[in-house]
Amino acid sequence: MYDAIIIGSGPAGYTAGIYLSRAGLKNRLITGYSEGGQLTTTTLVENYPGFEKGIDGNELVKNMRQQAASFGTEMTFGFVEKIEGESSPFTVHLDSGEMLETKAVIIATGSIANYLGIEGEAEAIGKGVSACATCDAFFYKEREIIVVGGGDVAMEEAIYLTRFASKVTVVHRRDELRASDIMVQRAKSHKEINWVLNATPVKVHSDMMGMTGLDIRDNATGEVRHLKADGLFVAIGHHPNTEFLGGKLELDAKGYIQTQPGTSKTSVPGIFAAGDVQDSKYQQAVTAAASGAVAALDTLEFIENK
Repeated sequence: MYDAIIIGSGPAGYTAGIYLSRAGLKNRLITGYSEGGQLTTTTLVENYPGFEKGIDGNELVKNMRQQAASFGTEMTFGFVEKIEGESSPFTVHLDSGEMLETKAVIIATGSIANYLGIEGEAEAIGKGVSACATCDAFFYKEREIIVVGGGDVAMEEAIYLTRFASKVTVVHRRDELRASDIMVQRAKSHKEINWVLNATPVKVHSDMMGMTGLDIRDNATGEVRHLKADGLFVAIGHHPNTEFLGGKLELDAKGYIQTQPGTSKTSVPGIFAAGDVQDSKYQQAVTAAASGAVAALDTLEFIENK
């Protein structure tokens, strides 16, 4: 019997593990198949406290994992298929067939990237279409690529891609970018980045060799034109990883886990949520880590009271 099972890796999950282990609770963290979460797609994290010159996202996650493990958090690479039980104790079913008995569960499964859903996109994923610049930029050396999106992530992706591509074009459906001023300024300082605003992507073109271009519609005139490109990087937000819950917990309209204000408590006593899976607004590494600490403290209180 575990005191707590943590589902999901990344700042929220690893922080929860650190707090639980230091409190003497027996806990086990199930990493999921994207170990480390969204931070692993970030080349330079500049807004996480304690790193004057920033830190690589993969390195930050690695440090968190090692810290949690050093205090006693058990780690398992795998996927949770379901959580069984209406009240504590719960049974957590892994895809390996293993079943874990636990007094409490912390869900920190994060969120994953959205795609455009346009014609030709699905067929080209992995063959020109990507949602992770740090994963795939290497394959586009001296090539022309497009980034779709107008937020901070899109700006960061575009800036990173200038290290590899000969030309980067940012396409955004509005006249104005949603990104913070500092990120917009950084992106616009790169001469390799071109801008196509107030335009909507409508079709991805590709052949046997991969992507060849993107059709976009001018939102003002309705005119459709073709942009030649070897790659398309989609940076338009995320959706929470809650499918495995099967309706077990109350979710909001966007599918994020609903928690009681100021806590990590979900609609089922003994099940807690932390990080981006319950945060549709901020979705920052530091807020995810903070919510992981909250979830661990709420778990500790639950177990002590029980």
